[in-house]
Amino acid sequence: MSTPRQYTVVFNPIAPVVDGKLNDAVWQRVPWTEYFKDIEGDKRQAPTWNTRAKMTWDDQGLYIAAELLDPHVWAYLKNYDDIVFYDNDFEIFIDPDNDTHRYYEFEVNALNTMFDLFMPKPYRNGSGAMIVYNAPGMKWAVDIQGTLNDPSDTDKGWTTEIFIPFSALTIGNSPKIPLDGDFWRINFSRVEWDTEVKDGQYVKKKDTNGKNLPEHNWVWSPQGVVNMHFPERWAYLFFSKKDAGLPETTFSIPYSEEQKKHLWHAYYLQKDYFQKNNAYASSLSKLGIDNLTFTIDGKENKLWMEATNRQFMVYISAGADVYTLNDEGLVHLLEKKITR
Repeated sequence: MSTPRQYTVVFNPIAPVVDGKLNDAVWQRVPWTEYFKDIEGDKRQAPTWNTRAKMTWDDQGLYIAAELLDPHVWAYLKNYDDIVFYDNDFEIFIDPDNDTHRYYEFEVNALNTMFDLFMPKPYRNGSGAMIVYNAPGMKWAVDIQGTLNDPSDTDKGWTTEIFIPFSALTIGNSPKIPLDGDFWRINFSRVEWDTEVKDGQYVKKKDTNGKNLPEHNWVWSPQGVVNMHFPERWAYLFFSKKDAGLPETTFSIPYSEEQKKHLWHAYYLQKDYFQKNNAYASSLSKLGIDNLTFTIDGKENKLWMEATNRQFMVYISAGADVYTLNDEGLVHLLEKKITR
């Protein structure tokens, strides 16, 4: 029920040069995000090395820059669409329409190897990744402050720049360019493996059974679980038409996002119920939700559900708009209130 982080991305008519160096004038006027935390938040140890990101945009697309401090920069995967998170990497997750389906993932390592993919829906809902997706027109670059794959010295880290065209993030033929005040859901992740040096190379540390130690997952907006594929937990990205360097516009998270928290609460309880009973609960009361009328920011809301053993739909309304969430985790706005 916690609120994810948010960032206002300001417009810049002069695009930065995508070379990984982050020394363009526009980047100097664009704020950094907060430093990354563990994917589970404050209940886990803070990251060993700092990571942060910043963003800007123009009419063509979104520009993302990231700084990853690391005294030992390494990467070995070098082929496009290699599974880059087997190396240390920087990852981007984008859901342009905030429905948790049809979203995009981009991963890059210090060798500047890109892995881009499209998700019809999250893995938890029975989806697979479309690795054949290649973002047309995307540009990316890496700059290393030190030496790559050289354990004999100490590095500062590495930076990356990524340009993602709006046309590559649009379902259909016409690019959907954000308007002033529009928002997306977005999050960033850094995968970091524990390594040691053997025969002059970085190798992943292993446990007593010879398996690689689990990777560290450091993210901008904590997920609460060790899984980036919970799009409802990603941060809010607000688009502002003000040029970089002007006073930042203040945006508020829409009221409907507070309503949706109650839909997600019911969704998680239903999934737990199904795991235990091999069927969905037929009523919210069986999930322990008895308060079906409650107030959010001074407005009375009603919550209800329709369910069979294999499907369910949860609804919430504070007036004319009704928001729904189904068993596949798809969020949807109905045009008018249902008559009951």
